Amino acid sequence: MSESDPFEIGIFTFGELTRTADGSRADPATRLEQLLEWARVADQGGLDVFGVGEHHRPDFAVSSPQIVLAAAARETRRVRLTSTVSVLSSADPVRLFEEFATVDLLSGGRAEITAGRGAYVESFPLFGQDLDRYDEYFDDRLDLLLALREGGSVTWSGSTRPPLRHAGIWPRPTQHPLPVWIAVGGTPESADRAGRLGLPMYLAILGAPTRFRALAALHRDAATRAGLPVPRLGVTSHFHVAETSQAARDVFFPHYAAYFAENMPRGGRLDRQAFDAWAGPEGALFAGSPAEIVDKILWEHEMLGHTRFLAQVGLGGLDQRATLRSIELLATEVAPQVRAALSR
Repeated sequence: MSESDPFEIGIFTFGELTRTADGSRADPATRLEQLLEWARVADQGGLDVFGVGEHHRPDFAVSSPQIVLAAAARETRRVRLTSTVSVLSSADPVRLFEEFATVDLLSGGRAEITAGRGAYVESFPLFGQDLDRYDEYFDDRLDLLLALREGGSVTWSGSTRPPLRHAGIWPRPTQHPLPVWIAVGGTPESADRAGRLGLPMYLAILGAPTRFRALAALHRDAATRAGLPVPRLGVTSHFHVAETSQAARDVFFPHYAAYFAENMPRGGRLDRQAFDAWAGPEGALFAGSPAEIVDKILWEHEMLGHTRFLAQVGLGGLDQRATLRSIELLATEVAPQVRAALSR
């Protein structure tokens, strides 16, 4: 890691709407206000990145990351604003680029696109697309998105939307080129593609972190084979930090178990023993004291070589006060220690 490639730490969310005591969903308007407060606290605390993801389901408040990020742009001053992710397969790349260029202008050059296939596929029937062409849509539209960000007159043809001939795409963003990251769930083909294209990549660490070592290496090697500089690597993880390990896990466990039951039902019921194992030194879950979180970030960095860590916060209906305190501790306790350790 060089001085020109500092280690960045941030937060992200999908804006989950958990069920209230009477079985109804939380209010999406309230949830969106909470998300904007998270962005303000992250920005004021000195975190580097704030992200929101895209879903088209009744249990999520965010279907358009770019609109939420535009609101966050006016609430913040320095934090970078990214989608986590934009489901590129079911989006029009032209419109997506225009909207993120607008966010970039509103934020003074802080916008990023994270393009992904999407872990859920509800957007395909919603927008009239054939799931059998899942891979084709992503490949085709990523090619167009990268052409659009080069600027100038765009001439392009593909298989999933009408061609463009000498098209101007406006407005142009402040940044050139507008950063585009690729989100990878675990497929070697996706990591290889990102490396060959010289694109930075996120790994969503949901299983044993050690199994992602090969994907990180594949990403680097593919870029090198293509004669390109090694692109950046980021990781994302489920997260909660409190003053002590016991406090963090006691508070977070019932919320995380509820989140797990609703979003990963095939995994069965999450008991406390499994939760504590996942939150252990070599588990995927970040739930503990600031010192434990620091140690785990440094351990993963030594193994994977990433230069960005994004914490998924507020899971399972964790209350606003506890979520804000977790963000504050990440900013004021964890991030300074990680940066100091890596600068040495």
